[in-house]
Amino acid sequence: MSVTIKDVAQRAGVSISTVSRVINNSKPVSNEIRQRVLQIIEETGYTPNPVARSLVMKKSQLIGVIVPDISNFFIGEILNGIEEIGKMYTYDILLCNTYGDLEQELRYLKLLKGKQVEGIVLMTWDLQDKLIDYLTDCEVPVVLINRNTSRLDVPSVSIDNFQASYDMTTYLIQNGHKEIALIRNSLDSNTFCMDQYNGYKKALEENGIEINENLVQFGNFKLDKAYEIVKEWIHSDKLPTAIFATSDTMAIGAINCLLDHGFQVPNDVSVTGFHDTKMASFYRPTLTTIRQPLYDMGAVAIRMIIKIINKMEVNEKVVILPHELVERKSSGPAYL
Repeated sequence: MSVTIKDVAQRAGVSISTVSRVINNSKPVSNEIRQRVLQIIEETGYTPNPVARSLVMKKSQLIGVIVPDISNFFIGEILNGIEEIGKMYTYDILLCNTYGDLEQELRYLKLLKGKQVEGIVLMTWDLQDKLIDYLTDCEVPVVLINRNTSRLDVPSVSIDNFQASYDMTTYLIQNGHKEIALIRNSLDSNTFCMDQYNGYKKALEENGIEINENLVQFGNFKLDKAYEIVKEWIHSDKLPTAIFATSDTMAIGAINCLLDHGFQVPNDVSVTGFHDTKMASFYRPTLTTIRQPLYDMGAVAIRMIIKIINKMEVNEKVVILPHELVERKSSGPAYL
């Protein structure tokens, strides 16, 4: 039979409320009584009920994290930052994987609220209207990662996706490429994906290159989807000289398809990615990509939510972290 707080109180010769004060450090207790209670707790191996303790303290030390795909390298590296910083501040993480489904996102938001989490860090592929409506009235503080929050008064952490996409497209143009395809993640105007498209578009326009919408395709962050897109370009004889995929996973899908069909990267087609996950430097050819400070994005997001929980001042509600264009072996000059 497990030891209860009542058992500890009886053995220590004090009231249950006194044991509670010692455990929660909520009210003054004499040092003699404190040491006696702590000794009994150690001898019996008593563990306080976390739910009961959270009701007393009104603090659960729980933070919910909702992500669309736990297997995604990009998300995994962000989670490392969230988990490590959360541990530093003695918060436990409740992780929810939605598979990008809106109803699952809404269900987990309600579930985490019922679990008495003190805050939520949210990542979503698609910031839909129903989700925006829920977050607008959500009583639990929320921080978003890598999302455009212009329609929502919620703190967020991101990079300048417009500028990053502009930089990569300009880099390819400077290498002589005029047929530059974009495999983008989403068509949703509420996410960073629209900023990436607009950065790509601006770079082309500034250099007098007409946009070929047939070379702008939706890859949904998936390797196999990017593979099929490139396969279709090959079979229809519309293969560009450069492919800019807005995730490393999709870039690798594009490279796989090119290699499977006898093309060389970058001699025949240059391929670039976005995020700079660990996979980008391990894959061959190593991937030219936009480096996002993924660990830092997670670390900043959870620090921000902890500040909000503790009613500390948050200087910036929208934090933009620096990006970097990392040139590796998957890109090169356009060969005429």
